[in-house]
Amino acid sequence: MGPMTMPRRRPGRPRRSESRDTREVVLTAATALFAARGFDAVGLRQVAAAAGVDVATVSHHTGTKAQLYDACFARVFVAERDALRAATRAAHDALDTGPAAARGALHDLVDVFVDFLQEHPQTTALWLRRWLEPHRHADLDERYSAPLYELVEQLLRATADAGALVEPTPHITVRSLVWAVHAHVVALAADAASAQRERREFRAFVHRFLDGLYWPGGRPDAR
Repeated sequence: MGPMTMPRRRPGRPRRSESRDTREVVLTAATALFAARGFDAVGLRQVAAAAGVDVATVSHHTGTKAQLYDACFARVFVAERDALRAATRAAHDALDTGPAAARGALHDLVDVFVDFLQEHPQTTALWLRRWLEPHRHADLDERYSAPLYELVEQLLRATADAGALVEPTPHITVRSLVWAVHAHVVALAADAASAQRERREFRAFVHRFLDGLYWPGGRPDAR
């Protein structure tokens, strides 16, 4: 009887211990490709090549190309949600401390958002590609964009209810700030050498924007 040999694994069926890591590699590669080229210009074979696996492995972990596209947005959504949740929770807690603390917490929340997108520029690129065709894949916005908007809108409404500011249209304010930060990230892509300086200057700008929007006479707690 010859030496015992291990059965060969079928393509696309990694060992269970490899499954999570392989899926993450595939999603990382797919996110970069979709962000750079958009949905139509990316195929599963290109994703497989970028991830260093075969097409069957990509299909096994993510399904069809549409399902893979969805999974890329779900992945960046979870990361962004986790970053914002802690900051919004701290801002809600600050409402019990007083208006000055609540206002300061809004500045902190903006800093977290700016830092997150600047450190994850593919999040911006992925969304910008989606928004170039606003009527395609619009369901992605409902699942992976609207919940984050609502998270911050709820905070602004709660802060207004506490008397720390006046905010009649939180959805407009949040949308405007989100687009401003995405534009900031796009601008940095052309001049990475000045990233740290630009981050400081942009964060200072958004702080001034909030102060002018909510406290036109200057922040009361700064006097």
